[in-house]
Amino acid sequence: MLNHKVLDEINAKISQVLAASPAGDVEKNLRASLQGLFAKLDLVTREEFEVQQAVLVRTREKLDKLEAQVAALEQKQQTEPAKTA
Repeated sequence: MLNHKVLDEINAKISQVLAASPAGDVEKNLRASLQGLFAKLDLVTREEFEVQQAVLVRTREKLDKLEAQVAALEQKQQTEPAKTA
């Protein structure tokens, strides 16, 4: 669910900063904390987001088409009784 590339990039940057210091445990703890935080956020991948966005676009198009059909039918129903009267 989480893009590990992002975590790896963050980890690499932290490693560069902490490489000369005895704070190796800080890196491990920070990485674990970040993974826990991202897991709690219930994030979706870009691919999942784009799939859902495409579904939403198709659904919107169908809805617009159906609304136009209903409007046309309502218009037709309103004009037909007037013709027979």
